Amino acid sequence: MPLQNRATPLGDLVADPGRGLVYGNRGCLHDETGRIRRRYNGKRWIACRLQFRDWQRGPLMQPGRFTELFFLDDASALAAGHRPCALCRREDYARLVAIWRDLHAGQVGADAIDAQLHTERVAAHTRAQLRCEARLDELPDGAFVLREGAPCLVLGADLLTWTPRGYVARRPRPPDHQAVLITPPSLVQVLRADWNPLVPFLHPSALATGT
Repeated sequence: MPLQNRATPLGDLVADPGRGLVYGNRGCLHDETGRIRRRYNGKRWIACRLQFRDWQRGPLMQPGRFTELFFLDDASALAAGHRPCALCRREDYARLVAIWRDLHAGQVGADAIDAQLHTERVAAHTRAQLRCEARLDELPDGAFVLREGAPCLVLGADLLTWTPRGYVARRPRPPDHQAVLITPPSLVQVLRADWNPLVPFLHPSALATGT
């Protein structure tokens, strides 16, 4: 029975046997039985490497420890509001900080980045994911939008439908069209700056998906 620790671009946690390419956390979300009890715990939402040095992880979802989450790829993690870890993804984090400094004058360090992202990803009273309207033809590759109830990746002239195990369908990105944006606006700006992370940014199925 798979654990409920696969994170979707919508920020939801689902049970699926696939592990994905990116690992991360947003605090302890489970109880002593391993059951998910909350969407997040704190403002530090990070995305990590699956493997780092020779570290060995113990059993997942240990009582009182952070809940280990798995994402299809880095674009999915960004859509859910996670930013690169300052430890295992130091170069990615440093690149993010450099871009962030240009986008948000006066915001320096992880605490400032996490505080800004939290205002963009979570509704204060409901804890639901925040979304906004955006023009499809103005979004950079790697952003996520909601189309017909499904999260879709923006890639070139197309939109790719996300599933826990990969991208399964490709449709044209319509010009002059408004869409519901999932990825937090500040991270969309980072993507627009041509950010190139070290971990796999897109799942291989994004390039293999046919029409």
